[in-house]
Amino acid sequence: MTNGAAGADEVAGERPQLFNVAYRLLGSLTEAEDAVQDAYARWYAMPRARRAEIRSPGAWLTTVTGRICLDLLGSARARRERYVGAWLPEPLPDRTEEDRPACAGPAGAADPADQIVLDESVDMAFLVVLESMTPAERVAFVLHDVFRYPFAEIGGVLDRTPAACKQLAASARRRVGAATGLPGPARPAGPVRAPVAVADRTGRTNRTDRADRADVVRHVKEAWETKDIPALVGLLDPAAVMTVDGGGLAGAALRPVEGGARIAQYLVALADKAPGLDIRERSVNGMPGLVALLGGVVVTVAAFDVSDGRATRIWGCRNPEKLGAWVRPEEA
Repeated sequence: MTNGAAGADEVAGERPQLFNVAYRLLGSLTEAEDAVQDAYARWYAMPRARRAEIRSPGAWLTTVTGRICLDLLGSARARRERYVGAWLPEPLPDRTEEDRPACAGPAGAADPADQIVLDESVDMAFLVVLESMTPAERVAFVLHDVFRYPFAEIGGVLDRTPAACKQLAASARRRVGAATGLPGPARPAGPVRAPVAVADRTGRTNRTDRADRADVVRHVKEAWETKDIPALVGLLDPAAVMTVDGGGLAGAALRPVEGGARIAQYLVALADKAPGLDIRERSVNGMPGLVALLGGVVVTVAAFDVSDGRATRIWGCRNPEKLGAWVRPEEA
């Protein structure tokens, strides 16, 4: 690494990659931003001479960010036991959609959500599976299978041998396969770059492609708007499950709602309690979803999993503390 402006630019340029890693590890934009900020604080707290000795600032920052996330994941379990109702990852908007201009933070800084690469590794269904992993499994799996970091480097994050890290990733991969019915992702080789796709859902007989998923979501929107319970029931798998995260700050079922008929009734009851609810089709974590606004303010973001032409899972985020990325600049 060289000193001076070029070195500073190189270090600053690692931020988007670090933020992508941290979000996938934590499922929280706020916590991911804090973790990356903490890593940079530790970097700049070192004497200049010590920083100059580090051959790869990006690798150092990734290792430190991974360790910070590992600690946060360990404490998150205790915090989530006290959480009111179900806990879901923060939903991500698509910055390219027309009526959601890229937001800016203080002093014109880019909205952290705009730095996230929207691929299958941020699909809500995938993030929910990650929540079932132990902290060490999640770190090993995300860093290796999603970002292609070698196990030798992951060992530095987890303070374990490469062989142990490989076993952790394999265990995590089995969790993914058990939850999705799909084999774990291939273990690609190559340089560490942007995140890679973790599962190919196209061409599978038990999965639908993006266009089919969008079609199902569109019909759910139409039936929800017209409060057509029979139509909703027909669009939902009989064994569908809906999980809603209100965090004690917004009305939400404290336990998952199970069964297509019960979900349909819940959605209609929600619309009855909110006259003027404006439901829009929007990308949620890179996949077709729905956003509900009341008085122009986003109050619900819903992600879907679809199989054989029916919605099998719905994840609804209503906790206003997790909807900050969906606020338009003029509303902030």
